[in-house]
Amino acid sequence: MSNQVEIPKTMRAWEVTTPGPIDGENAPLKLVTKPVPKPQRGEVLVKVLTCGVCHTDLHVAEGDLPVHHEHVTPGHEIVGKVVAFGPETQRFELGERIGIPWFRHACGVCKFCRSGHENLCPHSVYTGWDHDGGYAEYVTVPEGFAYRIPEKFDDLEAAPLLCAGIIGYRAYERANVPAGGRLGLYGFGGSAHITAQIALAQGVEVHVFTRGADARKFALQLGCVSAKGAYDLSDVPLDSSIIFAPVGDIVLPALESLISGGTLAMAGIHMSDVPTLNYQKHLFHEKTLTSVESNSRRDGEEFLTLADRLNIHPEVTEYPLEKALDALKYVKRGDIKGACVLRISHE
Repeated sequence: MSNQVEIPKTMRAWEVTTPGPIDGENAPLKLVTKPVPKPQRGEVLVKVLTCGVCHTDLHVAEGDLPVHHEHVTPGHEIVGKVVAFGPETQRFELGERIGIPWFRHACGVCKFCRSGHENLCPHSVYTGWDHDGGYAEYVTVPEGFAYRIPEKFDDLEAAPLLCAGIIGYRAYERANVPAGGRLGLYGFGGSAHITAQIALAQGVEVHVFTRGADARKFALQLGCVSAKGAYDLSDVPLDSSIIFAPVGDIVLPALESLISGGTLAMAGIHMSDVPTLNYQKHLFHEKTLTSVESNSRRDGEEFLTLADRLNIHPEVTEYPLEKALDALKYVKRGDIKGACVLRISHE
């Protein structure tokens, strides 16, 4: 490792102590002081500028996702600058701003990696779940799994693009949205409000279904045609829909609201159980129900290029690092305007 800038020995970081309710008597996260990580072969050390607060962080903190790494530091929508290099690194320059996403590593040799489906790699590793993430002042990343960020996006608005944006893009692709068609979005937080902007910019008619009154108002402000309750049936038949809310019950009205041949994509890594489906009511007429698992690096590159071209701008609410618990509680309430982002450093 070649330290070319002054790097402290310790840093502030949040750790998941005992997974449990974020708004319970004993918070599952604790702000601690821990050693600054050292980049290994093929990795760079990044000083974190901002880190988005994703619903997946909530799943990790509350135990919806099983513990993969004891006392893990959450966070996987990370914007920062390269401050040191591990052995055999050459992709980035010192001081370059890069983005670190959820998808941290894949084996590169399994049948899925070799067939262009690295997001399905059984040996894949994830930032903020298998490895410490961005609710911290420093983090490492394999250089081949980081992104260059378009210059037009500042540090705050770039953060949600790195998971909410990318996974929304993959879900949008999986939903087979036809040109000029009608798209339903269930849940309207960080990912959905970015996906809506993509769809609207491409001439798609967007209909939103979410429990939050403020989120419904925000959807209409963005240009969505309608905004109803999470379990409401659509007033018009939908060509495609995406479920962002981690609630299996929503699958039923979402399928019922699709046209014949329509597609419903479930975008979450975690979802409560899906109730029994009625074949005639929910699945017949060649309707498609599909899930979304992570994303490939190609998805990320395509999305960031598209977001730059379409001038997509996430709506963000800024929190300081020490207020991460407050941000997660806000996300859990499910009535947010856009996305929450932690500000860790300004330079």
